[in-house]
Amino acid sequence: MFRGGLKFFTALAGTVLIGAALVACSSKPDVPPAEAGVPELPPLYQIGAGDGLTIFVWRNAELTTSVTVRPDGRISVPLIEDLYVEGKNPSELSREIESKLGVYIQDPLVTVMVGGFVGTFPQQVRVVGEAATPQAILYRANMTVLDVVIATGGLTEFADGNNTTLVRAQGDQLAEYRVRLDDLLEDGDISANVALLPGDILIIPETFF
Repeated sequence: MFRGGLKFFTALAGTVLIGAALVACSSKPDVPPAEAGVPELPPLYQIGAGDGLTIFVWRNAELTTSVTVRPDGRISVPLIEDLYVEGKNPSELSREIESKLGVYIQDPLVTVMVGGFVGTFPQQVRVVGEAATPQAILYRANMTVLDVVIATGGLTEFADGNNTTLVRAQGDQLAEYRVRLDDLLEDGDISANVALLPGDILIIPETFF
């Protein structure tokens, strides 16, 4: 009788602990829906370390060049050394280079073209945990959770998709929301395909059997 009672209470305790864990995991609110209406134009692209830049100087082929932004956020081009470019958009950088080249040539006209987009950290969406290929992805206008899952190659077999956490900066605070990836991927529940914002972090946990 005593053994039977002990087994019963052990099983009951285990059930209670599992239930408590599930409640804790699901206590995060769902991601708020995107506001209806005409979407705003995304902000201009900001240059980041690792970006490839082609700097075209009209009628000055010797000054036209292609460079990669260094890890310190700077570039060196003909007549200009160690120019800090990270966080600037291509138009801003074009005007700044024109100003600096104006010391050497008359009325320079500069166009900056970006390739190999990397962007700054606030422009990226990071995916960590049980994604097939965790990585940082450059945010694109109207990006959703499904876009990110496709880009990272889906989830691993150990992923607890329905308890994915989305961490989002709101002013000086960080807010956490629950994302239901299993409902989206396995059940086709399109309501689980939420909109993302630049700087979001998706944390996909491992399932505990």
